Amino acid sequence: MRQTRTALIIPPRLSHPIRVEEINTSLAIRQTLVEGNVGAITWKDWHVYLNDEADFIPLPLNARAEVLVREAGLHLEETLSGTAVFLGHGSNGDDADAPAHLIRLAERLFDTELAA
Repeated sequence: MRQTRTALIIPPRLSHPIRVEEINTSLAIRQTLVEGNVGAITWKDWHVYLNDEADFIPLPLNARAEVLVREAGLHLEETLSGTAVFLGHGSNGDDADAPAHLIRLAERLFDTELAA
């Protein structure tokens, strides 16, 4: 089984660029990326990993991730905080590469080129 996947990573700070990169999908790497305990929000063919304690730490709000989630069709009641790591759904509950349509949507929304 392939341990690396292409992820769409959206940091909360606007001064930090949105990026697409190959990541190891191990729990330890996901914890490092979200700076703590990992929680997930799942929608259609993708999910986003976030720090599940972001409200208590607190981590900075992630307005760009909120916009992407909303524009992708998921309307949340809560706010998103901290770094957001988007991946796709694989077989047997495994992670897959972030869907191309989600990366293209991020490119259009944030006027940036992300695809390799």
